[in-house]
Amino acid sequence: MVTPDPAPATSNITVRRGDPLVVVKDVQKHYGDFQALTDVNLTVNRGEVVVVIGPSGSGKSTLCRTINRLETITSGSISIDGTELPKEGKGLAALRADVGMVFQSFNLFSHLTILDNVTIGPIKVKGLKRADAEARAQALLERVGVAAQASKLPAQLSGGQQQRVAIARALAMQPKVMLFDEPTSALDPEMINEVLDVMVGLAQEGMTMIVVTHEMGFARKAADRVVFMADGHIVEEAAPDEFFTHPRSDRARDFLSKLITH
Repeated sequence: MVTPDPAPATSNITVRRGDPLVVVKDVQKHYGDFQALTDVNLTVNRGEVVVVIGPSGSGKSTLCRTINRLETITSGSISIDGTELPKEGKGLAALRADVGMVFQSFNLFSHLTILDNVTIGPIKVKGLKRADAEARAQALLERVGVAAQASKLPAQLSGGQQQRVAIARALAMQPKVMLFDEPTSALDPEMINEVLDVMVGLAQEGMTMIVVTHEMGFARKAADRVVFMADGHIVEEAAPDEFFTHPRSDRARDFLSKLITH
């Protein structure tokens, strides 16, 4: 196995890497005649932070959603910690419990309190006793800075607070890997940093993360590796400093030049 280059010294990230945790092999995804993913191969090691970027429609979110089978794949395979994702059934549910997911739109249960939103998964899926689940939830809500909101309903919180609750909810399941599908795209600008700060903290603690984002600052600061996609392909991947300073492909250079000039 080839070990990725270490994170750049400027990132201040302590990376604890191990063996391959997520392995995407020869994945194809069709929607009718449209091919959303073509021959996608990606390995994410334990403790690694991989940021996936690219233009709209490049397949970034589709790839993210296939990793816990929210989107089925047409062919190929995806494995989590050495076990291939089954198509359905209890085996899929068990593997999904190891994969935390944070969406663009929070997806909190509107009729449940913040505390109940965070405890429902561990209680219902993992059989945790309520007292233990609530203790874990309170600790996580404290960690993401919203412990004082535990008794409120989601509608009573700001978008940034709701997204931080969504991160705590995913962490409550003690996942092996966290997927983030453009977690700040629905937020007002002043709320983006409060969510990104939580994500940087997770990266510093060694959480394995796959992050689809338009936040290039986060990619520079927290990523071990940047994966650039276009037209359903992985065009190139590199350490952040290398990618942003010396992109190898014309597509990546064009993408970055538009970011700089707009």
